[in-house]
Amino acid sequence: MTDDQGWGQTSYYNHPILQTPNLDMMAANGLRLDRFYAGAPQCSPTRASVLTGKNNDRVGVFYHGYPLNKDEKTIAQELKKIGYSTAHFGKWHLNGVRGPGAPIFNDDEYNPGNYGFDKWLSSSNFFDTNPILSDNGIFKEFKGSSSMIIVNEALKFIKKSVDESKPFFTVIWDGSPHNPFESSDIDKIGFEKLNKESREHYGEIVAFDRSIGILRKTINEIGVKENTIIWYCSDNGGLNRILPSTVGGLKGFKNTMWEGGLRVPAIIEWPKLIKPQISKYPVSTMDMFPTIMEIVGLNDKQSLKNYDGESVFDIFNSKKEIRSSKIPFRFDNRGALIHNNIKLIARNIKDYEFELYDLLNDPTESNDISKNNTALFQEMKDEFLEWNKNVEVDIKKKKIVEPLQWRDQEKYFPFFEKWNKRKEYSWYIKREPFSVLFEK
Repeated sequence: MTDDQGWGQTSYYNHPILQTPNLDMMAANGLRLDRFYAGAPQCSPTRASVLTGKNNDRVGVFYHGYPLNKDEKTIAQELKKIGYSTAHFGKWHLNGVRGPGAPIFNDDEYNPGNYGFDKWLSSSNFFDTNPILSDNGIFKEFKGSSSMIIVNEALKFIKKSVDESKPFFTVIWDGSPHNPFESSDIDKIGFEKLNKESREHYGEIVAFDRSIGILRKTINEIGVKENTIIWYCSDNGGLNRILPSTVGGLKGFKNTMWEGGLRVPAIIEWPKLIKPQISKYPVSTMDMFPTIMEIVGLNDKQSLKNYDGESVFDIFNSKKEIRSSKIPFRFDNRGALIHNNIKLIARNIKDYEFELYDLLNDPTESNDISKNNTALFQEMKDEFLEWNKNVEVDIKKKKIVEPLQWRDQEKYFPFFEKWNKRKEYSWYIKREPFSVLFEK
């Protein structure tokens, strides 16, 4: 999963300058999902939806930096129970801290290990070139492209699992192309006419694409390509200040409920089962957990029934494009409900401000059809509000933990002198405490 890559940022969607040959090859050989949605228009909430199959608010991840509620069952925990080796590589952002990505402590109650991951090489948030990552709690400095580092480390884990004849579940969450943007000179070739920010941003996607090529090539070389599923997507919509546009003509960007904030590129590759095809069936990150549970034979487990998503296994080799269930979203007092081509937007849930759009005839969400389709509008509103009420019930059962800035946590203080020399940390560490800034 990439970090802030918009729906339009691949060359298989005819981007005007960006070339993504490895994603193109993956799309040509797998199931290209043209209507795939992040669970939320922001990072931590979507990550929570991947791991739980549920809406982010339901599991206590209201905004970036909130920790995932420890009572939730995760996909890693369930797969570990049936013999899978499990690992997380890269951005975590579910351990209750904000700030640029920092290595995570072994005694952090919200570290990936406490959610079912045997192996974790992780950062609390976004990370770039030459990162410091936490190897199961041990802080390690790495040199080179962050995308290549986590893929190479993930491949070591995969090879070890194969050598031990164990099935593996590997989560690789890249820190790119999130700001601060930084890419190598070779990866910026072709972007010379862009502004610096856009040039570096697109260079990060080039580096990510190359890492996808290495991942696919090596999985083939170690002999497990046919029966290994690779599921790629982004965590939210694209950024609005990057040029050329990141969202491929859609409306809105990251942090909005418009298509440009929620719809992201996605591909599933599984050579043994999936024949190349393009699907317009609506799918979301909340569907990942239930889909994988069906694949491994755990879909009848009663304790795993309370999803907001559903298994989409039956579209892997079919032309099915009509989804019977609706896809719900709730984030920051806003929401949406997608029923195939009809989309309800909740501009303000508490104030009951809703709009209705027909995505087939109005892909840019420019014409609110609620006044001309009153019965459909009421039906969609009623269903969303009923679902929303159910989410509120679940929230009240949970202990909600507010996120903290890691630079205000004493256990990080001993690292400040050394980290002050690192550009990704120095500006952050030297800022006044957030309490002081707030009082001003």
